[in-house]
Amino acid sequence: MSDIDTNTTRRQFIADTSRATAGLVAAGALTACAAPTRQTAPVPRRVLGANERMNIAVIGIRSRGMQLAKGFAGLPNVHVKTLVDPDENLFADRVAELAAIQGAAPGKETDLRRAFDDKDIDAVVIATPDHWHALATIWACQAGKDVYVEKPCCHNIWEGRKMVEAARRYDRIVAVGFQNRSIMSVRAAMRFLHKGGIGEVFMARGLCFKPRDSIGRHPDGPVPAGVNYDLWLGAAPQRPFNRNRFHYEWHWNWDFGCGDIGNQGPHQFDIARWGLNESEHPVRISSSGGYFAWDSDQQTPNTQAATLEYADGKLLYFEVRGLYTNHEDGIRIGNLFYGTEGWMHLDGGNWKTYFGRKNEPGPNSENAEEYADPSDLAGAGGGSHFANFISAVRAGDCSKLTCDIEEGFISTALPHLSNIAYRVGHDVRFDGTKERFIGDRDANRLLTRDYRKPYVVPKEV
Repeated sequence: MSDIDTNTTRRQFIADTSRATAGLVAAGALTACAAPTRQTAPVPRRVLGANERMNIAVIGIRSRGMQLAKGFAGLPNVHVKTLVDPDENLFADRVAELAAIQGAAPGKETDLRRAFDDKDIDAVVIATPDHWHALATIWACQAGKDVYVEKPCCHNIWEGRKMVEAARRYDRIVAVGFQNRSIMSVRAAMRFLHKGGIGEVFMARGLCFKPRDSIGRHPDGPVPAGVNYDLWLGAAPQRPFNRNRFHYEWHWNWDFGCGDIGNQGPHQFDIARWGLNESEHPVRISSSGGYFAWDSDQQTPNTQAATLEYADGKLLYFEVRGLYTNHEDGIRIGNLFYGTEGWMHLDGGNWKTYFGRKNEPGPNSENAEEYADPSDLAGAGGGSHFANFISAVRAGDCSKLTCDIEEGFISTALPHLSNIAYRVGHDVRFDGTKERFIGDRDANRLLTRDYRKPYVVPKEV
């Protein structure tokens, strides 16, 4: 980093990056729900009346996917037509459970492409392992489906940009599962910060204090009966089957997941960036940590700290503590914001503010309605995020989303940038206009991956 070590050159670098970013924002390149980037002929959208049933497919149904299936099935005039998973062993219980909720059993598919071929399906909900999020979204857009994709929206930064391009090219509604964006009290907290409620916000912290046990070591073995392992692997490298690379434990393997900073972390990264009111990528990132206490097959760190600096000098600190730890101001999973006049504690939908040298209490979530916009008062919790997606699909208008794919991608890039700095072992500088690291070949290699055919994210979507 010697070429920008001095204060003068550092300030010049930040100023140059800031001007370039401002140019992109002015041009609309970093604006959520921008116009399509090309003149294309997208698949015609089926016009849905307010009371007409919307058919959806849920892809990935082991854990979070089933929560999403039940959430969407509970909405008026929404029908889960198909459950999709390469593990057939999951279907019996989940089909029965969903049938009890919606009064009709959903269909079953092991191959997500069959759901994309189904002309009766209007939208898909993607809750696969991380390494499938981008390609599934792009294929769905190309097939004329609207998409709700879980966080992190992508497995690497390059493919996340391709998701944005696909949404725009095919004129699709693509939402990211950052549910906090639809929680009324959180939206009121963000509005309070943006209006100068604690002065100028100059620093945000994201906390992920989530103790995890050892996954141990397990030998490779045969693929379980009923599992289409080739489909499960998708774009990832061909590797023997191992239970520590399969259900849930995939989170701790770089081929499929991103560790806890990219698992729980994206939610708190998103809130931190939102509170800082930053719409561009950071310019300087550092991250350190390690894997402590256990001897296991886990590749990702269980202890990690990252610092991300924006062109205007604002700072985002993020910390993962995967072993045993204290709370910070009572928070284990949440955010802290620091302004020139006070600070904010945000834990889920609950927030408090404190001011001055004596930490005098200020506004909080108990009187959140005083700081909310009428558009924020539609409801709270994950259910309203689902309803927000359905409403945007019915309107055919991505500007109605509380978390469009562009917003979701910019936030998802933060844990990826942090992981890249951790993996290369040094601070990195990022050119947000090109979405490339400056003079760092090793870091740039980690912006994408080698895709295993035929599961390839195309350069031209």
